[in-house]
Amino acid sequence: MWNLTLSFLWAFLLALFAVPSIIHVAYYKNLLDEPNHRTIHSASTPRLGGLAIFTGFMSSLMIFGQLNSGIQQLMAGTLLLFFIGVKDDIATVSAFKKFFIQILATGIVMFLADIRITSFQGFLGIYELELGFSYVFTFLVIVGVTNAINLIDGMDGLAGSIVLLISLIFGGYFYYFDSPYAYVAFALAGGVLGFLRYNIYRATVFMGDTGSLVSGFILAVLAIQILEMQQIPSAPAIVVSIMILPIVDTLRVFALRIFNGRSPFYPDKNHLHHQLLTLGLSQIKVLSLLIIFNLMVFGFNYFNAEMGNNLLIGITAVAIVLVMITVQIMLKARKLNV
Repeated sequence: MWNLTLSFLWAFLLALFAVPSIIHVAYYKNLLDEPNHRTIHSASTPRLGGLAIFTGFMSSLMIFGQLNSGIQQLMAGTLLLFFIGVKDDIATVSAFKKFFIQILATGIVMFLADIRITSFQGFLGIYELELGFSYVFTFLVIVGVTNAINLIDGMDGLAGSIVLLISLIFGGYFYYFDSPYAYVAFALAGGVLGFLRYNIYRATVFMGDTGSLVSGFILAVLAIQILEMQQIPSAPAIVVSIMILPIVDTLRVFALRIFNGRSPFYPDKNHLHHQLLTLGLSQIKVLSLLIIFNLMVFGFNYFNAEMGNNLLIGITAVAIVLVMITVQIMLKARKLNV
């Protein structure tokens, strides 16, 4: 426990003290995110906060972590995403190049560390997965979660708070089951917490693609490791509930964009946090509501794990649909009153 605490504190303090220097350099070199029709912020803001998260995470893990069970391969994949993220934050990188690097990073953990989903553990009546399907599904999960964190990074403190929440819950599970991945989870949590000091409304720095791609990739691998321990009742439902916000928001905006005849990767302001802001809520209230909602979904699944994956995921899906319908009704009512 002492080493875990040091791992968290090292990442936290390093990120905390690194961000001011990053902000200074970003302004000096004009590496700023300019406001536009798709963004909420109204002032030019540095977008290299992910440098602090990455530095805190990697140095903490190398000093205090146990570099086995695929953690070395995780670090190698993280390094690839870090470099493409930095390049994209400084000079725009094409979607193809970013996707190609994500394929390489995913391939490293899947084929060199054999990190993959091997079973649905009874969800939809499916248990062990055929090898080929296991690789394909794992690839979709890792790339999907990596981009989900990137896509939800649209409001001060939102992506960082979600990453912090998920990594702390995962870290608790790994600590309980004495897994070396506890160091990965707490190092990420520490780095993100140090960054959040400067990212909560009004943000003076953004995590950028560097932070969101790195964080998303790490969380995806942590989620798979939680599943593959196969020691948690209704593990698939539990993992989905822990990551419910990025999963639901990404699937929802992709569906809306495809329905409207646009590319699923076409940026817009249809994310859930955008709609809550349209209702007149402040950024702090929206952030609080979303985090509380995530905790409520996780709490329900955690305390009712005996229901099984099918029932839990079904109930969660119905609850999500009801929430979405309620938000749409409130938006229409607001438009009529304007």
